[in-house]
Amino acid sequence: MSNAARIVWDLADSRADAVAVRDDRRKWTYRDVKARTAGFAAALGENGVGRGDRVLLVVPTTLEFVPAYLGILAAGAVAVTVNPMCTEPELSYFVEDSGARLVVSWHETGDAARAVAGTHGLPLWELGPGFAWPAQDAECAEVEPGDLAVLLYTSGTTGHPKGAELSHGNIMFTVRMYVRTLSLDGTDRMGTALPLFHVYGQVAVLRTALEARAQLSLLRPFSGAAAVGLIAGHGLTTFSGVPTMWAEMLRAATGKEQFSTLRLASSGGAALPDELARGFHTRFGVTILDGYGLSETTSAGTVNRPGIPAKPGSAGKAQPGLDIAILDDQGEPVAAGEIGEVAVAGPAVMQGYWNRPDATAEAMRGRWLRTGDLGRLDDDGYLWIVDRKKELVIRGGYNVYPREIEERLYEHPAIREAVVVGVPDARLGEEVAAVVVAEPGQDLDLTGLRAWLSERLAAYKVPRLYQVIERLPRGNTGKVLKRALDREEIRRQATYVGSGNAS
Repeated sequence: MSNAARIVWDLADSRADAVAVRDDRRKWTYRDVKARTAGFAAALGENGVGRGDRVLLVVPTTLEFVPAYLGILAAGAVAVTVNPMCTEPELSYFVEDSGARLVVSWHETGDAARAVAGTHGLPLWELGPGFAWPAQDAECAEVEPGDLAVLLYTSGTTGHPKGAELSHGNIMFTVRMYVRTLSLDGTDRMGTALPLFHVYGQVAVLRTALEARAQLSLLRPFSGAAAVGLIAGHGLTTFSGVPTMWAEMLRAATGKEQFSTLRLASSGGAALPDELARGFHTRFGVTILDGYGLSETTSAGTVNRPGIPAKPGSAGKAQPGLDIAILDDQGEPVAAGEIGEVAVAGPAVMQGYWNRPDATAEAMRGRWLRTGDLGRLDDDGYLWIVDRKKELVIRGGYNVYPREIEERLYEHPAIREAVVVGVPDARLGEEVAAVVVAEPGQDLDLTGLRAWLSERLAAYKVPRLYQVIERLPRGNTGKVLKRALDREEIRRQATYVGSGNAS
């Protein structure tokens, strides 16, 4: 099987002058993308980065992400794609855990990356619109299907974030499956404002667009009005976003004509509210199709497909080549309609967790990846996600890891105890709430606490809701019982502490 970046060499021959990727100001053809990708790969090789070496890629949704990401893969190296909003301690952890040999950052968000590269003695390449792409040429490295292509750090409920190992084979299977399932081809004009460091934007959109020989429009920063304008202005046939984005677009849109070219609206990253889906269909005749997938499954899992009747509230049926099962605690399948743990099997399932053999063994039992999510299958094979066994909070499509925030809260001198939970939020799906017990005699300044956390956590992880209580609920063993906390009550009673760039 070929390298997952090989496609740009092929398309530079067959579709050289066709637009591959664009934004509101620039258009890059397939020839342009191949030249930049090959040059980047060659420069990596000249700097001693080769097969299996990890490269930390800290770049937002920009044209520059595309050849940098593909160039890393083309060199046979491994792209460690992380959020540009990460703080210096967070980036330092990713460097240390992955063993990255090089940091590639973005000129507008590079302070933390510069500091981390300096601390660890790593070379730093800083991308921007004026970046001088190396002019060297290079061939795409030959790889095996099981060779590692990407490390995607995913949050769980214990310990630090874990790197999900995605191989070239994982990516190639998934993108080819998406092209077939969604009937994509070279006439499509795809668009997104999704973060490309995340599996949804990276695999299900960017790499799938290349596989389809389509044109991809990127939007940054996101706003509902800008996204609607992008669809209309670029004549997009597909647009992919998280429910938060679709909600903003619903508020911004004014008429059906703005979506006249759109044949496929895709949602992922969090559950799509029924009311939001109904609103789009009623007002604009747009059917938003959602699905279910994980970083650990290369974004694949289930999907509601064009031309197949959807069931409101369902995440759809298993994608071709994958199996979905609902298992009990003993790993046995349960009957249709019964709730159990969602499990996935097939070529999209990751190779394992980077340097985490115990976590890999816990998640991957036999042929099944145990997702930690609770769900049920009906008699027709449609999946409903009921809840998360994991305590992960999904805020506006971003995964937020409660224990990481709790550990920072416990470092604050005025806090005795703390738990972090997700509470319902109409716009974001879930908001992050901190429930804290202050040290005796301390008058906790919540605005100051939020500012303190902002210095230690990426903005999307910082709680906006704070509730100060006298004691946390505990079980017989003294363990805090998060399930005893009423999320709706927290939402009603907590104090909101926000900032202008908090979304």
